[in-house]
Amino acid sequence: MKISKLCLHSFIHSLGVFIYVGLVTLVMGNAESIFGEMDNYFGPMLFLMLLVLSATIVGLLVFLKPVIMYLDGQKKDALKLLLSTVGWLLGFTILLVVVLIALSA
Repeated sequence: MKISKLCLHSFIHSLGVFIYVGLVTLVMGNAESIFGEMDNYFGPMLFLMLLVLSATIVGLLVFLKPVIMYLDGQKKDALKLLLSTVGWLLGFTILLVVVLIALSA
């Protein structure tokens, strides 16, 4: 696979993670207004189920394509895709830190 195609795939996967995390954050930030106050067993259970679901979705977005490529014998491309996806995630994280610093100033 060409480097530019790997870079595009990794960007799209990272953007998917970024958007998904944003949506989960939106739901969690408004959970009390959406679900009401939860002083029972189901609140923590819902939180943990959301955590498991999120880990699964993010794991698929980050690791599924590289694992498939690796198993198909494209070991170098799989590693490049994985590392560039992690690089994009790092870039998005740094961007968020910069935005938070700018908003707090």
